[in-house]
Amino acid sequence: MRIDDQRRSSNFEDRGTGRGGGGGGVPIQALLSLVSILGFKGTLLAGAVLAIGFFALPAGLKQELLGTLTGGGQGAYSTEGAGSVCDASQANGAACDFSRAVLGSTEDVWTQKFNRRELPNYGSMPSAYQHPTLAVFANSVSTGGCGSATSGVGPFYCPGDQKLYIDPSFYTVMERRLRAPGDFAQAYVIAHEVGHHVQNLIGSSRLNTRGETSNQNSVRVELQADCLAGVWGHTARASLQITDDDLGEALTAAHAIGDDTLGHSDERTFTHGSSEQRKRWFRRGFDRGDARQCDTFAVHNHSEL
Repeated sequence: MRIDDQRRSSNFEDRGTGRGGGGGGVPIQALLSLVSILGFKGTLLAGAVLAIGFFALPAGLKQELLGTLTGGGQGAYSTEGAGSVCDASQANGAACDFSRAVLGSTEDVWTQKFNRRELPNYGSMPSAYQHPTLAVFANSVSTGGCGSATSGVGPFYCPGDQKLYIDPSFYTVMERRLRAPGDFAQAYVIAHEVGHHVQNLIGSSRLNTRGETSNQNSVRVELQADCLAGVWGHTARASLQITDDDLGEALTAAHAIGDDTLGHSDERTFTHGSSEQRKRWFRRGFDRGDARQCDTFAVHNHSEL
């Protein structure tokens, strides 16, 4: 796989390094300083006066004030970024550049597919492809609609702000822990999250299959995203000089993150699909190059996915 001549997407954010910790609140040092000045009883009296004044405020202003005091209420840890993830190391810099190149390729492919209407139709077909943003972070991050997350959750897509989130260190996790090395394996991860963005635009991520559990419906969503990632790979094969060895890397990655390979033995608990399913649906998209062949919701029996 070659990205030398591939344009780099400008839809990219470096969100810095989030700080682990308590998620906001009144700083303890400030509280201790207040006690030392007013005394314990004085602090209690001041607190009572402030509380009465707070409840007299309009609802909107109260919400803003609470957000300021609690750090926005977004989760159990602070997500304010510090520094640059991409500048933190040479490896991170290369990962950021690579991610922007892959994102640019997905933009070209899906812009073409949307213009030609070559997509599954669920009654919500936008007139043009809306580019998502790729946000890189380290440790933790705050999203615009999906709360906060740590690096431990892995790469993810947030439909609330139409952004993909990834900690570049996940590429090392793929290579060392999941034993799924290679640049096309990494590209597959980005293309899969972009697949979720495509689903958000066409409406399939909001479908519910009658008679199926939420887990079974989630499997349909994830397998379709795998197939859409394969469609991108098929379409970009010439421009990125994707080889059979590259394809093998992506299939290895798809196998590595199957529910059964990750240790789940009960199919009723599967949320992403088995390793065999993930490989098959990615290969389906890669071989056919037609997103309309990725309609996992057209498969009537879940056991036939």
